[in-house]
Amino acid sequence: MEERWSTEHVLSLAPDTSSQKAAGKLSSSAPWSGTGTDGTALWGECKGSGSTPYRTVIELATPAYQCSCPSRKFPCKHALGLLLLWSGTPEAVPEAAEAADWAADWLQARTERAEKAAEKRASAEPADPEAARRRAARRGARVAAGAAELRLRLADRVRHGLADQATAGPWEEVAARMVDAQAPGLATRVRELDALPQERLLEEYAMLHLLATAATRVDELPAELAATVRSRVGYTLDASEVLAGLTVRDRWLVLGSRDSSDERLTTRRLWLRGAKTGRHALLLAFGRPGQAPELALPTGHLLEADLAFHPGAHPLRAALGTRYGAPEPGPAGAPAGLAVAEAVAGYGTAVAEDPWLESRPTVLSEVVPVRAPDGWHLTDGHHTVPVRASAVPEAALWRLAAVSTGRPLTVFGEYGHQGFAPVTAWAADHRPVGLTNL
Repeated sequence: MEERWSTEHVLSLAPDTSSQKAAGKLSSSAPWSGTGTDGTALWGECKGSGSTPYRTVIELATPAYQCSCPSRKFPCKHALGLLLLWSGTPEAVPEAAEAADWAADWLQARTERAEKAAEKRASAEPADPEAARRRAARRGARVAAGAAELRLRLADRVRHGLADQATAGPWEEVAARMVDAQAPGLATRVRELDALPQERLLEEYAMLHLLATAATRVDELPAELAATVRSRVGYTLDASEVLAGLTVRDRWLVLGSRDSSDERLTTRRLWLRGAKTGRHALLLAFGRPGQAPELALPTGHLLEADLAFHPGAHPLRAALGTRYGAPEPGPAGAPAGLAVAEAVAGYGTAVAEDPWLESRPTVLSEVVPVRAPDGWHLTDGHHTVPVRASAVPEAALWRLAAVSTGRPLTVFGEYGHQGFAPVTAWAADHRPVGLTNL
């Protein structure tokens, strides 16, 4: 039987704040009829402005949603409202042996589509390895030429002096050249140069020059470092390619998630830690504008699954493979964490393996949030790390302080050279509290 989700987890699925508010108005039993659950799906009919109620069905494992309303947001307010009703008022969504006919039809069609897609992948003809080798060689030559040009451009900027950057012109033209060279990772980092304060320019020039230099001689590097360089430059691997390699099966504790959006898509980052291996993993999921990413895992739950890690000197990003059941409630209490000094040392070790690593997932234990004149900090009484306020809403930091009430707590987030960006906190009652998407 599927564990009922927390209100916080349900709201994390919403594509925007207005959807959260609209769903709250549909979280009571008044507008709903014909609701039910068989442990794997929810369904119900919601009264709207018309004479015909909207039919809503949710498959919980993925999760996936279907509603007869005309909304272009995904999930819509009706799906969110039904989830809130199920999580907050269990008796309003009674258990049933079978789904309603209209809900069962959609669930069956979804299963059949998944089976056909799996059969298609299994029967697909293997790619021509020689043609793939030629394409890789052509791209490698373009990337190397683009990286060599970038090194010259950076050297020219330094030669003219950092104080003369205003007359040197924007970096957009150079970024376009990197796109032409099939190096989108370099293009992204180049575009960011125009927004950097002058005191950080030399640091970023140096790191970008180091990456460009590595890209011109990637074939000479050790395999793991070469994979890291390719990833930073912008080479990508499909999930199917990653999953074709070695996988790690574990019971993965969901440490937290964070959504970020731009005009093109919404990106969801989910951090996991293996119960047996202790290994951290990062899953990425994407959604179109107005649509929340499909992958959603409740913080504090355990998911037994296979993960395949993208190659690199410090592997973190992973692809989700076979799941062995639905997420289950994790162990009581906060996860094991590190002292501040241990976290700093751990990041230093990771940077030695991947010089371009901005941050790494870290659990800090027994820390107290403190607001000082120069910003927020986390301290364990012996050492202190600054909070990276640019990555966390101010409301989230005040919420962290409210959860702490001046007492030590456990905090998960990303720690790097710019500070610590909190994602989840565990207070005295040991319940995880999300600090993102507020």
